[in-house]
Amino acid sequence: MEGEGPQTLCDLCLAQVCCKLDALCRKRADGSMSLIWAPLFPQELADQLLQKMATKGMLNDTTVGIFRNSKKLRLRRASIRCCKVSAEAFRLALCSHRLLELDASWVSGGLTGADVISGLASNPECRASLQKLALNGLNLDWGSLEEAGGVCVGFNSLQGLGTIHLVNTDLTDDILEDICSLPQLETLDISCSTVSKLNALLQCKNTMRSLVAHRLHQLDMSHVRLLFIFTQLHTLRHLDFSDDHFAGDDSERRDGDETVRQLLEGSPQVLPSLVSLDISGRKTITESALRAFVESRSGLLFLGLLATGLSGCPILSSQINLKVTGEANENQLWEALRRYRERECFIREALVHLYNLTTDTDKPQPDTLKLVVEAMQNHPGSSHVHLVATACVFNLTTQDLAEAMPIRLMSSTVSQLLHAMETFPNHQQVQKNCLMALCSGNILQDVPFDKYLAAMLVMKWLGNHEEPTLQRMAVAVISLLVAKLSTEETAQLSKDVSFMKQLLAVVQQKAMLGVIDSTLKFALSALWNLTDETPTAARIFIECQGLELYEEVLESYYNEPSIQQKVLGLLNNIAEVEELQSDLMDEDLLEHILSLLQDPQLEVGVRYFAGGILAQLASRAKVWILDDELRSTILEKLHESIIAWPHLEQEMVSYRSFRPFSPLLQTCQPSGVQLWAVWAIHLVCSQNTSHYSSMLDKEGLTELLKALDGHPDTHSDIKRISQRIVLMVQEHQSHSEGMDN
Repeated sequence: MEGEGPQTLCDLCLAQVCCKLDALCRKRADGSMSLIWAPLFPQELADQLLQKMATKGMLNDTTVGIFRNSKKLRLRRASIRCCKVSAEAFRLALCSHRLLELDASWVSGGLTGADVISGLASNPECRASLQKLALNGLNLDWGSLEEAGGVCVGFNSLQGLGTIHLVNTDLTDDILEDICSLPQLETLDISCSTVSKLNALLQCKNTMRSLVAHRLHQLDMSHVRLLFIFTQLHTLRHLDFSDDHFAGDDSERRDGDETVRQLLEGSPQVLPSLVSLDISGRKTITESALRAFVESRSGLLFLGLLATGLSGCPILSSQINLKVTGEANENQLWEALRRYRERECFIREALVHLYNLTTDTDKPQPDTLKLVVEAMQNHPGSSHVHLVATACVFNLTTQDLAEAMPIRLMSSTVSQLLHAMETFPNHQQVQKNCLMALCSGNILQDVPFDKYLAAMLVMKWLGNHEEPTLQRMAVAVISLLVAKLSTEETAQLSKDVSFMKQLLAVVQQKAMLGVIDSTLKFALSALWNLTDETPTAARIFIECQGLELYEEVLESYYNEPSIQQKVLGLLNNIAEVEELQSDLMDEDLLEHILSLLQDPQLEVGVRYFAGGILAQLASRAKVWILDDELRSTILEKLHESIIAWPHLEQEMVSYRSFRPFSPLLQTCQPSGVQLWAVWAIHLVCSQNTSHYSSMLDKEGLTELLKALDGHPDTHSDIKRISQRIVLMVQEHQSHSEGMDN
């Protein structure tokens, strides 16, 4: 994961190149890309461009083609890790470069280890220059290698190799023989491979400095022979002979455990250069054996003891320079999460203990959160990792902890939570953990992430769960997310009728019981926001019998202003849509809303939204289908009520735009309609002048207000408020210009 500071100029430029790659390239006959014009890239920049394309998930047979130009884009340290690249595309794009390092781990697209070796060996420069090669997760397919010019191609064709990683491969004893014949081999990782004998290691006993042999479950050697081979590696400084404590049974690990025990209890003259030993997962090792080893190795720098039960051994606390992976304290767990990034078994173990340590934390731990998020990124398909990691995320971001975290880190964190929800839709506890972590005002309000995707995922989750606490959280999250969506996103979201039905079902469930709780309020807010300036959503609301339900809620919650305000707010949204106004033309409904407008005992918020509905419906005389006397009464009472409302200091409403107000501000409108509109505009402008003054100008409402002020038939009350609004906008603009100057 990227650092939490500002991005470098180089990063930003490379990101732009990636975004504009289509425009910068032409297509070759085979469909691959070629830069139309390419300067001579600084060598490190070419490596970084390849890396950026790989991490963005855009490196494939088409895009990798730009690197066929090895004169202008000179690669030295190339990584195509986890990309989809075929053998042919690899050969054409990368094998002509004078590579020092290549990471082709976990590449999909049919690329095999044999393809990589034969391709690199075809370049005489690469034969000598390549020093480091990673083929983790690839099928080696060694049988497909052909002789080139009478010389058998293999690892030993690349004589400069000093570091080789073959984790999770079909490594055979014969291939290991080939590898160990390399004259400069110093570092070898054969973890989780299918090798059965390690005799070949004796060929490089004078050069091998680091051997990683984690979880070799097909190893077929006695502990006596294993110990003999290890003791012959005189220059070895790091040995990793750890095991997966979750896989297999103890009998399968007996020879390995006995080898480790004898190694620990043996003389320090055995492996005299050893400063780093990893035996994590070896559960049968005794404390006395570990103590003997530590006491006899004064230069020891690292011990891997996770899942051994020995990381709390007292002798370790006296070793100042010794780093340990284990579960005894946070430092050991951090070390484990850093060192075992790709080992699911150890990541799971470390996260379980980290969860227990962070359950009651009240101190922000951004470094810890970053390690947890990286664990999720490195194991995207592991439900085991995500189960514990999402619980850790909740612990580390709950309450006010999220507020103290770097924004970019929180953005990455939420993205991983959404990935977990999307990847494991049927894993109840993972979904619950994610929902609990998301249910934070700070995260939902201030952190940038894909809020549309989040709303979709939480909506889907809500449809399958009715547990009250989780339902409340889900509805709360949806309510806040929908308020953050663009009009286009809201319209897209509302196309799924099931979402509208789910929220209405929550309202109905609560209304039937006469309950007044946060779940009901959040559901009403979500529906209000979902229909805001979204005619399609408003229509779906009506089609789902939402109008009938809201009429019942309006009557049954007569003494609950917080409920009424949200109900009337949504009815306002419907009233703003001309083609839906006929659905509100119900005499009983409008008379009830009129009674709310006139009731001096009610809060202004309730009366305000009641007035908005009536103003919108009464503004169009041609489509009024009820008794004309009712319309006249509404217009009269609108003016009479609104003029008596006090000015509100507390924010009551916000608007995406003032478009629904334009028809109400026409000079031909009745004064009651005009008064509601100017009162509303004055209210929000006085509370947030900087935001709404530019909106007024942009949408042409300033001119409408001036026209009202200048028209001879405009009521004096409306003129007065219009003048205040225009003056407010002008003063703000003058102040802004002064600040700019």
